[in-house]
Amino acid sequence: MKQYILHKQKINDFIKTLLKKHKVFAPVEKNGITTFKQVKKPDEIKLDFTNSKIPPKSIFFPQTETLFKFLNDKNIKLESPKNFEETVFFGIRPCDAKSLDILKNVFSGEYEDSLFLQKIKNTIFIGMTCVNPPINCFCTSVDGSPSATTGLDLLLTDIGDKYFVEIITKKGENLLKNFKDFNPITKNDQEKKTTIAKNAENKIKRHMKTQNIEKILDQIFENKFWEEIAKRCLGCGICTYLCPTCHCFDIQDEKKGKHGARIRVWDSCMYPEYTKQASGYNPRPSQRNRLRNRMYHKFNYFPKNSQVFGCVGCGRCITECPVNIDIIEIINDAWQVEK
Repeated sequence: MKQYILHKQKINDFIKTLLKKHKVFAPVEKNGITTFKQVKKPDEIKLDFTNSKIPPKSIFFPQTETLFKFLNDKNIKLESPKNFEETVFFGIRPCDAKSLDILKNVFSGEYEDSLFLQKIKNTIFIGMTCVNPPINCFCTSVDGSPSATTGLDLLLTDIGDKYFVEIITKKGENLLKNFKDFNPITKNDQEKKTTIAKNAENKIKRHMKTQNIEKILDQIFENKFWEEIAKRCLGCGICTYLCPTCHCFDIQDEKKGKHGARIRVWDSCMYPEYTKQASGYNPRPSQRNRLRNRMYHKFNYFPKNSQVFGCVGCGRCITECPVNIDIIEIINDAWQVEK
């Protein structure tokens, strides 16, 4: 892995170089809320942030997305989106980069989602080490870290007046060929980077007991434990919409005259309509069933099927839940439930 130093006074020049040939998405603050948006100039970007309120999945898997348009005029004609512009995603946190890697596996299963996969393929991901993790972060409990490199092409770590730059993939290496202001690292730079990364991990104070959690959950599926938690749940879906790995969706066909479109929209397993069948039967009739399913999907079904947790430990669902349901407490309490 090649490593370089980028002095902070050169970061705007670096971003300007990226903007010349790429569409660039980066963290932008508006009304005190940081989200990822397309930027046109470096001074739009906010680099001293903890994490975005809405995960970057919303760029690659939008809340509302046209899959194709059609014209029903004697013969049906389809028009699909194409020509995805090469993009740089700048400043993404390691947990969110990992989440996109998880979604890539979801959408490249037996039936490939070419729309999502093409966007990921045409994007270069530049991550930023999470030097000051949010209070509800628990990425280290789900096989992550504030300086993890999964899903990234480059990783930048703030080491004071410089960024420590790690090249992770060939895509990342090729990107830097157009920029000449990277310098060799020194032993002191390496030591600073190592110390900062270690300190970032030590700042994570919340931990989830995930070792062999699949087996624990297998034993308490019918326990009243889930009913007690669900009594507080509003079924609002905030946890799923703000989760970087949740990927439930609905598909609708909309038509006006001879023209129409097939549209994909986010859905949530926390809604009763999500599993309701045409006959009227609903296999998950209560909030207990739905909340339990969300926990099992992330910490039982996903690890069994994909050998990775369906959660990256970003903590958004904890921070934004209006009734303070805490996924860390739920999983940790599961160990104490009578089997």
